[in-house]
Amino acid sequence: MEFVNPVIRLVQNPTVTASVCFAGLYAAYYLFYVVKKPVIACGDKKFRQFIDKHCPVSREKFWPTWWCFEARAHTILRALLQSCPEVDYSEEYLTTPDGGEIKLDWSENDSNTKYTKDLRPTIVMLPGLTGSSKENYILHMVHDANDLGYRSVVFNNRGTGDTKLKTPRTYCAANIEDTEFVIQHVKNKYPNAPLMGVGVSLGGMIIFNYMALKGKSADLIAAMSISVGWDVFAACDSLDKAINYYLFNKTLAKSLCYLVEKNLHLFEHHLDIDTAHVLRSESIKDFDERFTSKLFGYDSVDHYYTEASLHTKVHALAKPVLCLSAADDPFSPEHSIPMAEAEQNDNIAIVKTSHGGHIGFLEGTFPRDRSYMYRWFKQYVSAVFEQGFKDE
Repeated sequence: MEFVNPVIRLVQNPTVTASVCFAGLYAAYYLFYVVKKPVIACGDKKFRQFIDKHCPVSREKFWPTWWCFEARAHTILRALLQSCPEVDYSEEYLTTPDGGEIKLDWSENDSNTKYTKDLRPTIVMLPGLTGSSKENYILHMVHDANDLGYRSVVFNNRGTGDTKLKTPRTYCAANIEDTEFVIQHVKNKYPNAPLMGVGVSLGGMIIFNYMALKGKSADLIAAMSISVGWDVFAACDSLDKAINYYLFNKTLAKSLCYLVEKNLHLFEHHLDIDTAHVLRSESIKDFDERFTSKLFGYDSVDHYYTEASLHTKVHALAKPVLCLSAADDPFSPEHSIPMAEAEQNDNIAIVKTSHGGHIGFLEGTFPRDRSYMYRWFKQYVSAVFEQGFKDE
C-alpha cells in the first residue's frame, strides 16, 4: 500500500487549500493594511513632544480586533459587546436660566485618597447624540478616571438620561449655552480643582465648539474630543449612503423623533415647528431641518450645519485639544478631517487611525473591556492633570 503523507493529503484537498489561502491573504491584509501607527497632526512642537512623552500609545501600532475591523462592525459591536463597569453616581439637577432642567451624574471618587476633595482633578464628560451617563463608553471612562484618582461629572443633555424636558428646548452641536452653564457650575463648586472636558461624537463637537468659541476664556485647562463630525455636510453625505443610512441614519433619526414625541405637549404650539412633519423625519438631516434649526433660530439647516462644523474653527483654539478620529468613521469621512489645518495650529493634535469606526476602536481578540480610545483617554487626561504641560 502506498503511503501518502497526511500533510500532503490535506493540502491536496481543494477546500482546505482555499481556506489556507484565504487565511493567509486575510492575515497579510490585516498586518500590512490594518495594523498601523496613528497619524498625528499637530502644529506645535512642544505639544507633540508632550503627547509622545506622556502618551505611550501615540508611539504604538493600533491592532484592531482582527475578526471585526470593518468600520461599521466596529461601530455596532462596541455597543453590543462592551461591558458596562459598575459606577456609583450621585445625581444633581440644575435649573437653567430659561427654566429648563439638566441632570448631572457625579462620580465623586471620595474613597480615593490621592487628592483632597477640593483639589481632586475633575473631568466633565459629554455623551453622544442620544447618549447619557449610562453608555458603556462613558462608564468605562468614568471607571478609568476613578482608578486615576479623578472626579467625573457626566452632563446629560436636556431630555436625556431619564430626565423630562421642562421647556421647549433640547440641544444641538452649535449651541454651547448649556455647556457654559454646567462648566461654570462645576467651577463654582470646586474652584481649586483643575478641570478638563471630554466629549464623544456630538458631545465632542459641543466641547470643541466651546473651546473654539471661548478661546482663552474657556474654563477648561484642556479638552479631548472623540469621533467628532468635522464637516457636518460631509457627515450627512456619508450617512446617506445605503448601508450607513439603514444602519445608523434612520435609526438615530427615529430616536430623535421619539424625544419630540414624548414631549409633544411642549412643542406642538411652537410657532415655527410642525410637529407632525418632524415625526416623519427619515434622517438626521430631515430632523435637523424640520426641528433643530428652527428651535435654535437658524435661518436654515445649512446655516445650522455651517455653525456646527468644526473644520473651520481649528484656528480659534487657544487651549490644548486632543482629537481622536478614525479614517473609516462612517459619521466623519477621512477627507473631512482637517489634518493640514491642525499642522498650522499650536493648540490641537488630531490623532487619526486607519480603522476604528465611530466610537469603536476595539482591540484584542475579546474586546469586552478593551478599547484603543480608553487608553488614549487614560494617558492624555493623566498627562494633563499630572504634568500640566509644565515640563516641556
